[in-house]
Amino acid sequence: MGAGSDRARALALFATVIEQGSFSGAGRLLSMSPSTVARAIDRIEERLGVRLLLRSTRVLTLTAEGQAYLNAARRILADLDEAEQRIADQGVPRGRLRISAALSHGRLCVVPLLGRFTALYPHILVDIVLTDALVDVASGEADVAIRFGKLPDSALTARKIGETGRVIVASPAFLAEHGRPRVPEDLHRFNCLNFNFRRAEPVWPFRHEGEDFALSVQGNMEANNGETLGQLAMAGAGIARVGRFSVRNELESGQLVPLLEEFNPGDVEVIHALFVGGSSIPARVRVFVDFLAEHLR
Repeated sequence: MGAGSDRARALALFATVIEQGSFSGAGRLLSMSPSTVARAIDRIEERLGVRLLLRSTRVLTLTAEGQAYLNAARRILADLDEAEQRIADQGVPRGRLRISAALSHGRLCVVPLLGRFTALYPHILVDIVLTDALVDVASGEADVAIRFGKLPDSALTARKIGETGRVIVASPAFLAEHGRPRVPEDLHRFNCLNFNFRRAEPVWPFRHEGEDFALSVQGNMEANNGETLGQLAMAGAGIARVGRFSVRNELESGQLVPLLEEFNPGDVEVIHALFVGGSSIPARVRVFVDFLAEHLR
């Protein structure tokens, strides 16, 4: 072993002596005799040329130099642990994985996959937050953020993990009471439910005979996620245009009915995983993004 490893052991031994409060306590923890621990502290003091500890029969007292050495020891050992953990993360996936996902997509599509993911990678601690707010991945607020649609330019790495189409829906009871729109322009006669966030489309897009056009719609309810709009539509509050993933089960069960499908423009929202890229991507991030890409397509 070189001088560097000897000094690292000396730092760890000194910190252990202080934490245990005695040579004997440190010796029990390190499987060393108290006299061996005391001699090791003597060698540190001799090398530094200062007294680190004042010894009495019952207590060890740090000198000012000893306190400075202890502070440095704890800082250096913590840095060493962090460096080793970072390197280990490149191989075996482990550690805390902070995920940010939208409310509806997270609850309906991401959360149901997490049990399978943690079974594959039991050393990863999954820490997921469901929010429609845009967290700052670059500043470390999350390791992976799942985003929809067009992304702004940034230094982050974006990987496509899926896509979703849009569908216009209403409940059978609503259609029985109010009738069914046959062409997009009929929507002017209906209560249409919209998104309320700033990124929301002000109009609904359509396609007829190869030509795309947009139609402005109005209603008396708005919400910040497609799952809520789907629930409002299912309750008979009106007609909604939402991501197909958010109402898949309701469409299959017949609780919601797709409308104007022959005018569907076929627009899709691409779903991306955003993370800090580069050559040192932690293994926990890499395997999670790979897992999403495999299971969300």
